[in-house]
Amino acid sequence: MNNLNDPHEWNIRPDEGAGGSNTKWNYALLVPMLGLALFRWVWSKESQKEIQEAKAKYDKNMKAIYSDLELKYRQMLSENRRETVQLELELEKERQRVEGYRKAFASQSQHLAEERRGLSREREALEQEKDRVSRSGAAGVLFHEALAKEAQWEHRVSQALREMEERLVERQQAFCSILVPREKRVEMEKDLLVKAAREAAFTHLDMEAGLRDIFKNDRQCAQYLNTDKRKNGSLMWVYLRYWQAQITLQKHQRAVTSLLGAASGK
Repeated sequence: MNNLNDPHEWNIRPDEGAGGSNTKWNYALLVPMLGLALFRWVWSKESQKEIQEAKAKYDKNMKAIYSDLELKYRQMLSENRRETVQLELELEKERQRVEGYRKAFASQSQHLAEERRGLSREREALEQEKDRVSRSGAAGVLFHEALAKEAQWEHRVSQALREMEERLVERQQAFCSILVPREKRVEMEKDLLVKAAREAAFTHLDMEAGLRDIFKNDRQCAQYLNTDKRKNGSLMWVYLRYWQAQITLQKHQRAVTSLLGAASGK
C-alpha cells in the first residue's frame, strides 16, 4: 500500500518487479550507509588526530620530567661530591690532629719515663744512704726518727694527692661523657688548678703544669658502655705515679736535711 505522504515516485508498488524501478530503493539504503561510513571516517581521523596530540603531549611531558630529573640528579651528585670532599678534608684534619696528639703524648710519656727513671735512681741512692746510716749505730736511730717524723708529712701530702686523683677521675669522666656540657668540664678544670696552686703540699710537685698538660693531651676514654670511671685516662695516671714518687723522694730528702741540720747545730 502506498503512503501518500512520501515523495512522488519513492513508494514501492506491488506490480513493480526486479527491474530498473528497484534502483531508487537501493539508493535510499545507500545514502545512510555512505553517511555512516563518512561519519566513521571523520571520527577515525579525529580520533587519530587526538591520539597523536595526546602522544605528542605525553612525549613532551615525559621529556620535561626526564630533563628535570636529570638536572636534579646532577645537582644532587654535585652536592654529594662537595660534601664528600669536605668530609675528606675534615677527616684529614682530624687525622693530622690525632697524629699531633699522639706524637705529643709519646714525647711527654718519654719525658716522664726519663724523669721516673731519674727518680728511681735517686730513690735507690737514698735507700743505699739509708742502709748505710742505719748500719752506723746512733746515726741510724736518728735517721729512723727523722723518717718517722716525715712520715706524717708524707701521709698528709699523699692524702691530698688521693683527693686530687678522685677529682681528676671525675674530670676525665666528664671529658669522655657526651652528657656533660663542656662548660661544666672547664669549670672542673679551673677548680683543680686553683686547688693545686693553693695546696701547700703540692708546692714542690709542679702540679699546675702537669694538670694543664693532662687537660690538653689526655684524650683516652674507655669503651662506650664502660661503667668504671677509673679506666678512663692515660696520661693522668702517669702523672699521678710520678707525683707519688716525688713525695716519697721528698720524704727521704727532708729526713736527710733534718739530720744534717741537727748535726750542724751541734
